Amino acid sequence: MKKWRCKVCAYVYDPAVGDPDSGVAPGTPFEKLPEDWYCPLCGVGKEDFEPET
Repeated sequence: MKKWRCKVCAYVYDPAVGDPDSGVAPGTPFEKLPEDWYCPLCGVGKEDFEPET
């Protein structure tokens, strides 16, 4: 699964890890994150993430 990087703070969402602190289970692809999910480091929304190359 593809990792996604925050354009603001460079946090990387790794689907293999998920975001347990926000209730996102490991194995959750970025596309399946809730619309109100936000970056755990800087607080921006999904629209400020881009696929990691």
